Amino acid sequence: MFKIGAHMSTSKGFHKVPEATRNIGGNTFQIFCHSPRTWKVKEPKESDVVKFKEKMKEFDISFDDVLVHSGYLINLATPKDENWEKSINLMKEEIKITAHLGIKYFNVHPGSHLGEGDEFGYDRIAKALDIILEELKNLDVVILLENVAKKGGNIGWNMKQLGEIIKRSNFQDKLGITYDTCHGFDSNYDIRDKEDVKRLLDEIDKYIGLEKFKMIHLNDSKFPLGAGKDRHEFIGKGEIGIKGFETFLSFDEIIKLPMHLETPGDDSEHAEDIKVVKGIFEKLNTR
Repeated sequence: MFKIGAHMSTSKGFHKVPEATRNIGGNTFQIFCHSPRTWKVKEPKESDVVKFKEKMKEFDISFDDVLVHSGYLINLATPKDENWEKSINLMKEEIKITAHLGIKYFNVHPGSHLGEGDEFGYDRIAKALDIILEELKNLDVVILLENVAKKGGNIGWNMKQLGEIIKRSNFQDKLGITYDTCHGFDSNYDIRDKEDVKRLLDEIDKYIGLEKFKMIHLNDSKFPLGAGKDRHEFIGKGEIGIKGFETFLSFDEIIKLPMHLETPGDDSEHAEDIKVVKGIFEKLNTR
């Protein structure tokens, strides 16, 4: 079954998300587990967690298809010790909430080395992940490293970099990846071209392993190929365009994975984007 949804608000409670997802035509979703712009974590009420799990079953949404996205302040590559330790501690708390909700996958941007270089960044991120996973290894949560836009000191803008981080961790079985189409386009993965999609999949297979490719962030790009701007656009209205997504979604390795929109707007705009994506899927199925 084709799995598509959007990043959803939890402002009315976690238990409201499954129904809201179905209302916009989705069958999966992504959420934050607390305010993403603060170091302070507010634990969800137990009653909300119980209702959330009930609603997941009522609206027939698989716990294995949904995603919790980390807070924005986390930087596992930072050379600043205080922020590095705060990032580790915050991520531990977020993963505990993810597990409590019954969700299996937790998404994080690897971070920025802030000028210290890629080698420093790989080791710094892998060490942070090992500290986190050593403490939380008994939780049924897999950390997904998301590819990022090629700009500044960002680590993880290509598949080789993501693979290098995973390779250096002692918990490779608890790590995987999310592929963001806008970030990839920013970093010269041109998914409008079949050969470039093949290149992407070949790189994932070579450096990471296709079995670790778990989720997709489906976003168009406001800026041209290789711009490194990280500005998401509505599906089909950016530089990737409808034809680009038709190419991307024509691959079996892609279409089988849960996809989460991080496009602009609220639920009504996401509903329109989901219609567009479903239209592409239906068109591909009639060929």
